[in-house]
Amino acid sequence: MMFEQRMQQLRDRLASAGVDCAVITDDDSVYYFTGYYDYLHMDFGRPTILVIPRDGQSLLITPSMEKDMAEAAARVDRIAEWNDGLGNEWREQLPATMAGEGRIGIEPNLMPAIVRNYLDSIVEPDRFVDVMPVIAGMRMIKSPEELQLARHAGQVAMAMMDAGRGAIGNKVPEFEVALATSAAGTRKAAELLSAHYDDKCMSPNTHFLQIMASGRDITKPHHRASTRVMQHGDPVFLCFCGMTNFHRFKLGFDRTFWIGEVTEQRQAEVYEVALASQAAALAALRPGVTAETVHAAYAEVIQSAGLDYPFRCGRATGYSFLEKPELVFGDKTILQPGMVLAVDGSVSVAKSFRAQVGDSFIVTEDGYEQITEHPKALQDMIL
Repeated sequence: MMFEQRMQQLRDRLASAGVDCAVITDDDSVYYFTGYYDYLHMDFGRPTILVIPRDGQSLLITPSMEKDMAEAAARVDRIAEWNDGLGNEWREQLPATMAGEGRIGIEPNLMPAIVRNYLDSIVEPDRFVDVMPVIAGMRMIKSPEELQLARHAGQVAMAMMDAGRGAIGNKVPEFEVALATSAAGTRKAAELLSAHYDDKCMSPNTHFLQIMASGRDITKPHHRASTRVMQHGDPVFLCFCGMTNFHRFKLGFDRTFWIGEVTEQRQAEVYEVALASQAAALAALRPGVTAETVHAAYAEVIQSAGLDYPFRCGRATGYSFLEKPELVFGDKTILQPGMVLAVDGSVSVAKSFRAQVGDSFIVTEDGYEQITEHPKALQDMIL
């Protein structure tokens, strides 16, 4: 019933906003409202389009090759298949759906250009309404089912971090660490899927290349595990912000390690600032404060130490890697119980060193619940 309830909530919000139907193309939003996933999308030039009218039947337009998956997973009233080169392909159903004078809600920043261009050719521009704030507002507060996913995603992330820590060492190539983390995360995810979920099609496998950097590459925050051979004294950064994708639920989780010893005192000093900046953010994290208040506490610690203004302190996660709100100046969203947030402490010294610690949290009625755990005191990060 979860997906059906979400769709009804969207219909209610569309009615309140005076919008007659929503046309949704973002993969994560399609899943959020229907439970449909694992279809070939725009990477292969094949749009999937979800149409949710305020009144009337919901419609899923998807490639015919995905028919079995759509019929098994999608909680919609009607599925319209299309095939490559036949008729007007995915466009076939849209003119009738868009007919009339009503207002049409779209996700303008997420809609593929080929779909938007076609809609522009059949719909007057003043009929379009941006429904991204409506959908983002729904997705900000997680349901009990989503909070269970978040906690289980935390277990997967911790299994990967433990495996990565165990694989890091002198004369070990980075890709060996990535192999260890992927295997550990997949096994933990399989264990949780088998014990707690009925969806037999959901894959336990990780779907993202390991973000990892060592030695002088540590200043590159999204460097992927390479053939580089790590050495004694190297700092090593592990990030699971992409790999933690359990049952489609994403989290943030990061740590910085050293092999054998910290050979440069400045690295230790910068790491302590990163640690303190996350602690300051967490001291501010609670319901009722603005998202930018958490970022301000974090940034104050870093800038007071004479270091450059940092990038955002964190972000909300869920079925997408980036959801609302963001922990950054300018985001005045009031934090509420049920939000899931990644909160970092991160300091960069250009071309020299970068330290980051990050965890994920559920905002609760009186503070927060931490759902990723791993040591982070400096002495515990020396392997």
